[in-house]
Formats: sequence, structure tokens, C-alpha cells
Amino acid sequence: MALTYKDIIVAVDGSDEAKWAFKKAIAIADRNDATLHLINIIDTRSYAAVEAYDRSIAERAQKYAEELLTDYRNEAVAAGVANVEVHVEYGSPKTLIPRDIAKKLQADLIICGATGLNRVERFLIGSVSENIVRSAKCDVLVVRTPEHLQG
Repeated sequence: MALTYKDIIVAVDGSDEAKWAFKKAIAIADRNDATLHLINIIDTRSYAAVEAYDRSIAERAQKYAEELLTDYRNEAVAAGVANVEVHVEYGSPKTLIPRDIAKKLQADLIICGATGLNRVERFLIGSVSENIVRSAKCDVLVVRTPEHLQG
């Protein structure tokens, strides 16, 4: 059984939770001399209805994702992570990250931020982090922000 990680996925979306997950991912990737895969999933379900009225929404989502990942990549490289790859995908993060992307990248660790949803929202729509934990075939680290730890 290996005690080091070689391919680490961190899911980022611009949220505070994702930023904390990213910070932990940098430290773990650096310690393990691992490749850090920065993933942003453009959830097509969230903008499909709006796109009927505004065709530029997909382009704006793609541009935002690329800028976000470039910033994260630069920060990871500046922190000493030698191998950083960025990936923008379309679909449902709940299924793409733990099943398709983790398999394609041969990930041995997925890092994501804890959900910001309350109990009712989690019951109705479920959280991405919860689905990743349930579906992933590799280790998963769910990172909480300091606000989560105090409450």
C-alpha cells in the first residue's frame, strides 16, 4: 500500500470552500512531489435554461473557468508545485469528478471543499462533496473552512 499520492485532483469553483481545499492541495502535492490537477466543472444544468435567452453564457462560463484556473495554477507553481495541470469540463460535477475524471487522470486523491448547503438543501439536491465521497474509488479529503470548524 502506497503512503504517497502521485495524482491529486482539487475541485475549484471560486468559492471560499474551494480556496481552502486548494491551499491544502498545494501542501499535499508539494510534500508528495505529486501532479496537481486543478478541475473546474461548468455545470451545464445550471445555465441550460438561461442560455435559451442569452447565448453568450457558455462563453462567459468558459472564460471565467480559464481565468480562475490560470490564477490557481500560478499560485501553485509559485508555492513550489512543479507539475500543475488545469482541466475545464462540462457536465455534473457530482458524477464527472469521482467517476470519469478521477479514472481518466488515475487520481489517487480527490480534494474538495465542504458544502455550504444547509440540511434542507442537501436533502433536496445533495452536495457535490458528499457525492464525491460516496462514488470515488480513491481517497477523498473534504476540507472545511475555519467558519465550519467553529460552528
